[in-house]
Amino acid sequence: MSSYGKAETEKLKQNLENQLDRLVEQLEDLENCRNELDSDEYEETKEETMEQLKELNDSLNKLVNGDISLISALGAVQLATQAAISQAFKTPEVIRLFGRREPKQLRERLHTIEQDLRLNKLSVEARDRQKAEILTALRQLKEQLTREELQFLEKHNDISNAFKNVEFVEVND
Repeated sequence: MSSYGKAETEKLKQNLENQLDRLVEQLEDLENCRNELDSDEYEETKEETMEQLKELNDSLNKLVNGDISLISALGAVQLATQAAISQAFKTPEVIRLFGRREPKQLRERLHTIEQDLRLNKLSVEARDRQKAEILTALRQLKEQLTREELQFLEKHNDISNAFKNVEFVEVND
């Protein structure tokens, strides 16, 4: 791509990442304040946020299909919004790291949840769900998984199956 439009493409990419971050933070805040809200208010706010994620995804689809030069810049953000919409990832931090293509940070998060389990800060069920999300994200980012990680994913394939309705396309930078 020539320098013409490069700044605009970068600005658009940054704006879309910021929007995704804002929506993910909104989901995170909602989960953190869940006990302070009545169930109707919680469900309504979550539904509104999910609708905004769907709108962001629709915008990304239009941009990706209409402008070849933006495909690589928008591909990762689009995958993250599709994963969030499909409910494949329940953890906002995983959505954010996946959208930004940060496998190293996903690995660090995996280590942290294992530590949290040992320190009784996390239940086995919560650890398994988050671990499956992270391993699925790493797999979608084409990261090498160990045999143990692949076996874990097979055992907890309900998370992996959430990706069956999400179309992943390879994008090149």
